[in-house]
Amino acid sequence: MPPSSLRVVYAFAREMHPKTTDVFIQYGTAGFRTKASLLEHVVYRMGLLAVIRSRVKNGRTIGMMITASHNLEPDNGVKLVDPDGEMLEQSWEEIATRLANVSDNDLESTTAQVIKEVNADMALKASVYIGMDTRYTSPRLAAAAVHGVIALKGTPKEFGIVTTPMLHYCVKCRNDNTYGTPTEEGYYEKIVGAFKNIRQKLPVTGDYSTTLYVDGANGVGGKKLNIIRKSLDGELDLNLYNLGGNGGKLNLNCGADFVKVSQQPPVGVEHVAFQRVASLDGDGDRLVYYYLDDKNKMHLLDGDRIATLLASYITQLQTACNAPALTIGLVQTAYANGASTRYITQELKIPVTCVKTGVKHLHHAAMSYDIGIYFEANGHGTVVYSQQAKATISKIAEEGEPEERKAAQLFLNFIDMTNETVGDAISDLFLVETVLCARGQNATQWMAAYDDLPCRQLKVTVQDRNAISTTDAERQCTAPEGLQTRIDELVSHYTSGRAFVRPSGTEDVVRVYSEADTQENADKLAAEVAQAVFDLAGGVGTRAEIPA
Repeated sequence: MPPSSLRVVYAFAREMHPKTTDVFIQYGTAGFRTKASLLEHVVYRMGLLAVIRSRVKNGRTIGMMITASHNLEPDNGVKLVDPDGEMLEQSWEEIATRLANVSDNDLESTTAQVIKEVNADMALKASVYIGMDTRYTSPRLAAAAVHGVIALKGTPKEFGIVTTPMLHYCVKCRNDNTYGTPTEEGYYEKIVGAFKNIRQKLPVTGDYSTTLYVDGANGVGGKKLNIIRKSLDGELDLNLYNLGGNGGKLNLNCGADFVKVSQQPPVGVEHVAFQRVASLDGDGDRLVYYYLDDKNKMHLLDGDRIATLLASYITQLQTACNAPALTIGLVQTAYANGASTRYITQELKIPVTCVKTGVKHLHHAAMSYDIGIYFEANGHGTVVYSQQAKATISKIAEEGEPEERKAAQLFLNFIDMTNETVGDAISDLFLVETVLCARGQNATQWMAAYDDLPCRQLKVTVQDRNAISTTDAERQCTAPEGLQTRIDELVSHYTSGRAFVRPSGTEDVVRVYSEADTQENADKLAAEVAQAVFDLAGGVGTRAEIPA
């Protein structure tokens, strides 16, 4: 690309999307995420990078999603989606961070330097898909993304308001036409169509009820389910709450993250004893379930519970298909409840891999199996299937014995219902409802599989989150000196005690997790570890300001 073309990059930035802050912003586990007022120049520059990435990938489509997921409404963010619908290749995260933080005066030369580094053929066509969530700042940021794409002569396509998983799905379909149609309607046709097909084969039996309450977090996922429910033909009766009306604020005291972390039911939802409730997050990529008992106590069915439910059913289908050669594995993070890990390995006899927090790490680990199930405890996860697995199951559906063919056809519908590109609250909701229906189970029976260890999560505001270093899938702290020794000492005082700390990928806080034999002990252990972090890792403010 001639220098005159790169001058357009600088001119666009200076005149329309100037860098107005010196705040350093880093590409984290889910892209850039911070106050929306700090992001316009960053999103513009990611439009540039998306075009470069598309050309490095021989013109394949790259995605850009404008969202801050489960964060509150004043925040926003942007992340890039690679051609297979996966997160941006990790080696490019440093490039994204560098490009986001250079001055406007250095943007032209830095862009040229990046193009040279990655050996991008700027003569190739470039395609970028752009989606956004429901935040009031998203349209302005999406416009900045479009300008960035156009500045390097790429072709943007705007999808408007979509869930994050819908954009991942569309990017995958655009680059692999065997996966589906790259539109929102194509998503409904595949995911919802497979659900309806499978439910027609599964009569409602036992204690399963087709009624499901849903907390939409006042975000995009609830809005899309409101569209979907009109086409479900009675297979699932969705009662939707927190759809963004009546003054409800995005993710405020509602949504999957609030329910998981606070272990409280969301506001804005009508509650009936033992009625299962599905709670989505703001951009529709996380899902947790819960119910209140007749004493108004909340029982949480989080990502661990979803993972174990799906894994047990998938092994059941594998056995019914008579496909023992297919390898099945489950991937977790350190946040997974210890009781779930024991249940998976000892009861289900499925191997477990533990990786660093961040769905990109889980996704790649899951791909080492023919059938890889991965979920973070926060409810972000999915199932991925190798081509070998799909081919094997398809062959059985055509050539197997009658009962094997029946099971294999069911399995193929289950696969079609799965958004394999990324964790997807809507797809995962349909997967869960399918398994519960197939087994005739209600939420209490699902909960009865094993007993969770009581746990607690806290966060500590620090001057610099990079003062914390970890190893062993974030289960051991290597810096600052003395912190892991202190954590080990605190844990030793509690029955079934476990605790770890890790730096946030998006803000200057250190996240603390604890488990113990009672909730009181889990709470005490978390508070003690948080104090140790505060003392040894440069806590900000006073101890009383350490928030839950």
